[in-house]
Amino acid sequence: MEILGIGSRIKHPSYGVGVVIRLHKKAYNICFIDNGIKTVPKDFNVEIIERIEPEYNVSFSEAEDALIKILREWSDVTETVSLGDKWKNGLMILKPGDASLKEKEVPIETFFHKIVMLRDRLRVMEQRINAHKLLTDEDKIDLQQYITRIYGSLTTFNVLFKHQSDQFIGEKS
Repeated sequence: MEILGIGSRIKHPSYGVGVVIRLHKKAYNICFIDNGIKTVPKDFNVEIIERIEPEYNVSFSEAEDALIKILREWSDVTETVSLGDKWKNGLMILKPGDASLKEKEVPIETFFHKIVMLRDRLRVMEQRINAHKLLTDEDKIDLQQYITRIYGSLTTFNVLFKHQSDQFIGEKS
């Protein structure tokens, strides 16, 4: 079905004549003369009386993909990262040196999620440093070196990741 822009006039078989007042991903809000504002699916068969071109020539899926990319790059949204199969349903046991203290058990999935969140937040910090307008290039390089060292300190946890591309990478010798 062709996409209608705001202001397009249509005739609906049940609601009568109306005007498109808002676009959604899969539907329109249409103001009908006799029935008020109704939501009509875009794939519903209506008679187009006057078609107005959409203001933007971008599909909702393209806009959605762009938004997801922006959120991944600039927010604390955690991407899906796979835990190595051998660790699934595993349990991490922390046993204190002092025998009078109790052990602590943590599901590996919980620990892994925390590691992934840490990695994602480091990536966001790295991007914000690189995009910062007031830091000099020298300041950015200095801060970037600290982040690289942090990644290096976290390489111990690479054993948990299913895919090598998700692992931490520190300084190369």
